[in-house]
Amino acid sequence: MAAAETDAIRAIEVETIPNRFARGWHCLGLAQSFKDGKPHTIQAFGQKLVVFCGEDGKVNVLDAYCRHMGGDLSQGTVKGNDIACPFHDWRWSGNGRCAKIPYSRRVPLRARTSSWPTMEQDHLLFVWNDPEGNPPPADVTIPRIEGATSDDWTDWRWTEQIVNTNCREVVDNVVDMAHFFYIHNSFPTYFKNIFDGTTATQIMKGKTRPDVARPDAEGNTMIGNTSVATYHGPSFMVDELTYHYQGFDLHSVLINCHYPIDENSFVLHSGIIAKHSDQLPKEAAEVLAGKLSGFILRGFDQDIQIWKNKARIDNPLLCEEDGPVYQLRRWYEQFYVNTAEVAPEMTERFEFEIDTTRPVESWARECEENLARAAAEGQS
Repeated sequence: MAAAETDAIRAIEVETIPNRFARGWHCLGLAQSFKDGKPHTIQAFGQKLVVFCGEDGKVNVLDAYCRHMGGDLSQGTVKGNDIACPFHDWRWSGNGRCAKIPYSRRVPLRARTSSWPTMEQDHLLFVWNDPEGNPPPADVTIPRIEGATSDDWTDWRWTEQIVNTNCREVVDNVVDMAHFFYIHNSFPTYFKNIFDGTTATQIMKGKTRPDVARPDAEGNTMIGNTSVATYHGPSFMVDELTYHYQGFDLHSVLINCHYPIDENSFVLHSGIIAKHSDQLPKEAAEVLAGKLSGFILRGFDQDIQIWKNKARIDNPLLCEEDGPVYQLRRWYEQFYVNTAEVAPEMTERFEFEIDTTRPVESWARECEENLARAAAEGQS
């Protein structure tokens, strides 16, 4: 190989960020938060939407601006099963049709506005987005979540925050083993990815870094976790997560989901429920679930600090242990092209297991050095 080639500086390549938004189900949060009889403003998919629940209990999502004279429906009033514009009281139904104009004898035939299919499941509200305007196919679903409607599990602990970057950054975490050690104080010992159809799965086993492990106020020390986390579509991840403590296991389900505000920002949600057990009766499980929610939120804050300051990079320079970043991005691309353009390499089953031998040896040495340094400083 010529010296000029080996000495060449690798430039960061950045393609134009897509100006369309992913096709699929997107979670807007806890369904109950939209059932107060008031219209709610949502900035999503590059536009302003109104979310409202009528007397029939169905939650609807429409374009926020009235097609009559542009009034903001999110500033209007829910009347019956319709949303009434604050400007002239035109009534809009959840299907996007104008149902009534109080001062007019008839409604114009073309009085329709944009509406989004919605789904309420496991106490969560989902909205379907498709740039081609097609309804959700029957085989594109969000799985039912064990425990979400069971008395043997805690209620959802839910968080929400705005992140000012493109939402691909959060999806990249599916394959990023190493950042768990450096950012989240975890110690991965097993890591595998499986991409299949519209799902992308991360299987991880790990232990708490010994140089940062601390008991909580109740004396419980987390020693590790086992995680099977799957994205169902472009934005909704279900993580069957077991936390291992000294003396007992805590079974939980973690939700990591988002929806785009625009190309450069998204709303990030997290939710967690935990299962009651003999070691963790209802009251204790509720307390621990609340603490885990705070723990998870702090983890997201660590990610966000990275995202806020990093460069977008479309040609990442990778080592063997970095995982299948390019394969993940090919999987993710299927949600940004028309359905007729979804290529086999975007959906074919792909499996990749990282050899953790080198990372485990390296990280073990680093933890030992940190513990030795802390002990020496404590004695000085």
